[in-house]
Amino acid sequence: MSRQLLLCSSSKAGDSAYLEPVIPHLQERLKTAGSLLFVPYAGVGMSYDEYTARVAEALLPHGYHVKGLHNEADPEAAIANAEAILVGGGNTFHLLAQLQQLEFIEPIRAAVAAGVPYIGWSAGSNIAGLTIRTTNDMPIVQPPSFDALALVPFQLNPHYSDYQPPGFHGETRDQRLAEFMAVEPNTAILAIREGTALKIDGDDMTLLGASDGCVFKAGQKSVLPCNTDISAWLAGK
Repeated sequence: MSRQLLLCSSSKAGDSAYLEPVIPHLQERLKTAGSLLFVPYAGVGMSYDEYTARVAEALLPHGYHVKGLHNEADPEAAIANAEAILVGGGNTFHLLAQLQQLEFIEPIRAAVAAGVPYIGWSAGSNIAGLTIRTTNDMPIVQPPSFDALALVPFQLNPHYSDYQPPGFHGETRDQRLAEFMAVEPNTAILAIREGTALKIDGDDMTLLGASDGCVFKAGQKSVLPCNTDISAWLAGK
């Protein structure tokens, strides 16, 4: 089986309802409704039960039944046998720390390699990359390692924006990503704007949505075109 990934930039775009920009891509990704295993560990300001209930409420009208990984008696079996794995947004450091401490990294990798669809948004997309070193989040906890799921051979930066507010004197997103390029010039960062998503089928990849993204590599910033074959980045090119 080949990997089936949907890596969404955000759970909302503009004034949209919760998960509104995700649902059309999710429906296209999964084709049929079913039971989804939700990974809530990026949630910090709410309990895992509350987070799972919020996702379930948004997806139930579309025929999807959501259950939380944290409630599974045998979580590794639940991961291996999932119809699809959802990983929500929140704090990327907290998410990765929990996955590492609970030893769920390898089970998720194995499930994806076996063909279980993986759908993430925000932090859930960020951890699909090589590391979480290009997250936008504050390191409120310290994971044992920054190494992530490595489902794709590049870094991700969800919620990407190159807007600079007038009078703002802190570092911009581009400056932060340029800092990563300075220390890792040969590793690409795919930066995706809110409302867009990377769809990956095996060795094929497309950026879904109405906005182009950006690629940062070797000190250069280039356009990542939407609704176009961008599979070359899966080969590290």
